[in-house]
Amino acid sequence: MRLTLFRTVRGRLLALLIAIVLPIACLSAVAAVTTYRTVISAIEEAQTSTIDDFAVRARVWYRGVLRSLLTSGSLLASTGPGSAGCGRALLEQSPGYRAVYVVARGGTVACATSLDSEIGVTQLATAAEGLREHEPITPWAGAELAKPRYGHLRIAGRSHLAVYAHGDDPARAMMEGLFLVDPMLLDQVFDLGDGDGDIAVALMARGGEILAARGDADRDPSWLPASETVPENRMRWEAPSRGGAMRSYAARLVAGPDLYVIASFGEAAERAARIQFLALLLTPLLTLALLCLVYLRAIDRHCVRWLRGIEAAARAKSSLSMARVAIADDMPRDIRSVAEAFNGMLDEQEVKQRKLQTALDDNRYLVRELHHRVKNSLQVVQSYLGLTKRDYRGEARLALADAECRVHVLSTAYRFTLADGEMQPVRVDLFLDEVVTMISNLIRRRDQWVTGQIDTAVSLPVDRIIPLGFLVVDVVSRGLRATPGLSITMTVSDIDPETIEIAFSADREIAHTAPPKLFGGLVAQIEAVQSEGPAGARLGAWRIAHHGRR
Repeated sequence: MRLTLFRTVRGRLLALLIAIVLPIACLSAVAAVTTYRTVISAIEEAQTSTIDDFAVRARVWYRGVLRSLLTSGSLLASTGPGSAGCGRALLEQSPGYRAVYVVARGGTVACATSLDSEIGVTQLATAAEGLREHEPITPWAGAELAKPRYGHLRIAGRSHLAVYAHGDDPARAMMEGLFLVDPMLLDQVFDLGDGDGDIAVALMARGGEILAARGDADRDPSWLPASETVPENRMRWEAPSRGGAMRSYAARLVAGPDLYVIASFGEAAERAARIQFLALLLTPLLTLALLCLVYLRAIDRHCVRWLRGIEAAARAKSSLSMARVAIADDMPRDIRSVAEAFNGMLDEQEVKQRKLQTALDDNRYLVRELHHRVKNSLQVVQSYLGLTKRDYRGEARLALADAECRVHVLSTAYRFTLADGEMQPVRVDLFLDEVVTMISNLIRRRDQWVTGQIDTAVSLPVDRIIPLGFLVVDVVSRGLRATPGLSITMTVSDIDPETIEIAFSADREIAHTAPPKLFGGLVAQIEAVQSEGPAGARLGAWRIAHHGRR
């Protein structure tokens, strides 16, 4: 990460913190997700193992009943057809066994006995014939002793588990046999009475009838899935129960195609896994978030606050000469050193500024005095020229009057520019009004007139206003000398916001004379451009840029 992309100290420190915290947060999230998936997989595996355990118990019980049927059936078939009470002693000595039906080799019924009066030979024969039509049970492990069929029969309103065996071995006396067993016997052998209350297990017959159940599940079947699902072998799924709640189910086929074991598991394990996942995920994230907040607080408290103080002092020093960075005891040493250096720099700068201000004040005073001396000297020169002019006539008098007028231009310019005690731009209209008045008083004859039409309010600095006055004096003076009884009008107007035009016109056509060599220097000094040359009654026009200064 390029920290230089961030422009502030806080931004760079925060970016560095994020660069450290973000990978840790990602690793914590990955670890939490991995742990959660591992726990969920373990829970699912445990649930699958549980249903396998119950299925194995059921299969072992069925195999035990099958062995009893093969042993007892062979004994009864070998003794030949008996009386109506044959096998009763066997049923009475085996609690839960309700009926026995044995057919000897050759098709003779060797025994057909039941402890229930509602079950007779006809019912037993019909039940054996029905089971004979089923496919034999696939051996679970190893070789079966016969071709068994397991089923569920309801005779005279009572449920019975049926174990049927058909033997093809000629050495055996029994050809086929049938046991009807009370499902309660399976419940005792299956040990479904006590256990984890978070699990509901049942041996089911196709059609949704519960043959044996664990706990109170036989009295409250609402935990069963809303739609029956008979597994092909083993399966696990989630589905709504008959009670409407979503539950997790696992099922395993015990004896195809009708008998299977199904189990429903509560959400306690998943809920604990989710809580563990949230704890593993949120604990490091909240810790990192708290660390970020504390880190940002520390940055603001121990770094940014002092830097802002230095910035505030630096920005205030232009308006508050005594602004200083506050020095505190809890200020970090390196920032304290910067603050002290900054305050020291301000002290030195104030000393230099005071010295510089004193020098500027002295210089300004000397400049004002110098300009006053120049103005006074110009007034002395003007007075001397005025007194000397009285002793001369003709061209000499006109030359002295022209010189006096130019000196008066200088004196007037310095008077305007120093009107408030400091050098400042001069208003063009006020200055040219004075110049026109001076020309009328010093240069024109009695039959001549000089007027000004000035429509502008711009100002020019003294170094441009003086040559402008000289230009006006020169143009008007040459016109008045050449033509007696002449009237000259000077027009000054704004051409655009940054340009003015000064034009001279007479009341008649005159003979124009070439300007002196000094005239070109005056035009260049005021940065003027001639827009109209002298011709006929026009004495010329010049445009002067003033850059909008007023």
